[in-house]
Amino acid sequence: MVRGGVRIRRVYEPPASDDGTRVLVDRIWPRGVSKQAAHLDAWIKDVAPSTALRTWYGHDPDKYSQFRDRYRAELAAPANQSAVAQLRQLAAGRQLTLLTATRDIEHSHAAVLADVLGGIAVTAPEPDEGGEAACWLPRVCPSCGQLGDSDPPATCGVCGAEILDDDQVDRPITS
Repeated sequence: MVRGGVRIRRVYEPPASDDGTRVLVDRIWPRGVSKQAAHLDAWIKDVAPSTALRTWYGHDPDKYSQFRDRYRAELAAPANQSAVAQLRQLAAGRQLTLLTATRDIEHSHAAVLADVLGGIAVTAPEPDEGGEAACWLPRVCPSCGQLGDSDPPATCGVCGAEILDDDQVDRPITS
C-alpha cells in the first residue's frame, strides 16, 4: 500500500496519524463526506481521469490494463502537467496519501497515479504467475530436519551434520 512515500486510501476511511499530506484526487466530490470529515490538505481534481475515460472504464477490472495506459497518456498531456507537478511537489520528502471514493482501489486511477508518482497502490500483492515452487529439500539436514542457511549447505548450522549434495545422495526414484 505504500512505496516511495505515496499511498492510497479511500476517502471514507478515518484519517490515520501517518497519512502525511492528504489529497483527494477524484474529479467529483465523494457522496456523504463533509469537507471537515475528509481532513484534506488539498483537492486536485484536474489530475483525475477525463469524464470520457472514466465513463468508458466504468471500473470494469477487465478494462483496467487499457484504462491504465489511456490514463497515463492523459497524465502525460501538457494540460495535466501542472496538476501532476503539484502532486510531485507535495510528495517530495514526505508521506503523501492519495484519497479516492473508488471502492476497488487496486483498479483505480489513484493506483495509476501512485505508480506515476513512484508509489505502489495495491492493497494486496498480485498473485504469482506460473512457475513451480522452489524445492528446498537439498538444504534440509537429514539428521535434525533444520533448513541449512547457506546455498548449498555443507554442514547443518544446528547439529553440525554433513549435508550431502544431490550428486552424493542415493535417493529412490518415485513417480
